[in-house]
Amino acid sequence: MRTLIKHLLSSSEPREQITAQGWVRTRRDSKGFSFLELNDGSCLANLQVVVDPNAEGFGDLPQLSTGASAMVEGRLVASPAAGQKWEMQATRVRLIGTVDSSYPLQKKGHSLEFLRTIAHLRPRSNLFGAVFRTRSRLALAVHQFFQERDFVYVHTPIITASDCEGAGEMFRVTTLKGSDSQPPEADFFGKPTYLTVSGQLEGETFACALSNIYTFGPTFRAENSNTSRHAAEFWMIEPEMAFCDLTGDMELGETFIKAMACYVLDHCAEDLGLFSKFVDKELLSRLRFVVDRPFQRVAYTEAVDLLKKSGKSFEYPVEYGQNLQSEHERFLTEELFRCPVTVFNYPREIKPFYMRLNDDQKTVTAMDILVPGIGEVIGGAQREERLDVLRENMRYHKLREEDYGWYADLRRYGTVPHAGFGVGFERLLMFLTGVGNIRDVIPFPRTPGNADY
Repeated sequence: MRTLIKHLLSSSEPREQITAQGWVRTRRDSKGFSFLELNDGSCLANLQVVVDPNAEGFGDLPQLSTGASAMVEGRLVASPAAGQKWEMQATRVRLIGTVDSSYPLQKKGHSLEFLRTIAHLRPRSNLFGAVFRTRSRLALAVHQFFQERDFVYVHTPIITASDCEGAGEMFRVTTLKGSDSQPPEADFFGKPTYLTVSGQLEGETFACALSNIYTFGPTFRAENSNTSRHAAEFWMIEPEMAFCDLTGDMELGETFIKAMACYVLDHCAEDLGLFSKFVDKELLSRLRFVVDRPFQRVAYTEAVDLLKKSGKSFEYPVEYGQNLQSEHERFLTEELFRCPVTVFNYPREIKPFYMRLNDDQKTVTAMDILVPGIGEVIGGAQREERLDVLRENMRYHKLREEDYGWYADLRRYGTVPHAGFGVGFERLLMFLTGVGNIRDVIPFPRTPGNADY
């Protein structure tokens, strides 16, 4: 197995007879020798390769332009240049893949909008290499967090017949042509089916058998929204805990956010350095702010009152009975409380049917966790475990009880208090990298009018 450039650059001593492979970032020709900057995507830094006329393959250097792939052999030696510990003195250079003059990633600044048009090439750029390395490491951190706490990883279905959120913004899955004129019984599954908007309902069935579970997979929303925070396809992390109430739910969510911030600070320092220099200069201080500060908890009703009394002019007026907007959430975290905030006990009418009704008959045990720079990153609730109240909730939200018979069975057969939450993986990445658009933290964004690749 070949040695990655990140391991060569972290070597503790010079090395003989090494081989490096990657893509040329730049080539500088000088009198009698050339400098290649080689990168294989394993880290942000490049390996500088010094090639003189004695190196085998020196004549191929004119073809080693930006974007070409190459293999180089030689010695790893201490570099006399400032800012780098090692360089390679090449004894052999071999061109692997040429690149023509149309290669779009030349050594200059490119806008994020332009890079979205070449999503198949943008991982080669410094920014997106850093984003997707961080995405990979954070996925591992998510699994470690829950596995260390004895949560069972459950794969919930991508195709479902249940509308978890009750909003109707779902993608239909069908094999029928002209499906509007054919009965649902004629379809592949014999009923209307959709791409999942959440694995929560199915996850609850496993929590009511295995105690603590989590799901981590793709979800889909047919929401015609082109904002920087919305995508039609995204990944969700959804833990579910039996014998748990709203307080326990909030505690786990707050611990999770702090743990993820700690992880990237400890394990993604090089890439965070790029984000904090070129994307968001306040990123590192904001992450440490979240790690160091306790969370403030405030009921929804109190939060609305505080926002109204703040004297702040918001684009969207604050009204009881409406969801808080991102500007409201950021004001609470960044200006009012100056710490992460958990808002709980939302009005019943703006939350889904499965959330537990409070004794006031007006609010439900919902909670949102808000962080500076983003606003909401977690939404969760204690679930309604009482069968009669669940059925009344379904009627209140105009859902057909017969579509959720299996879900009601959990309340008929050994019901227990249980709670959980959902974390949009991409929104979590936005918070941890400072990247401001969801399209730039997912490999191939799906948004209204855009499903390339």
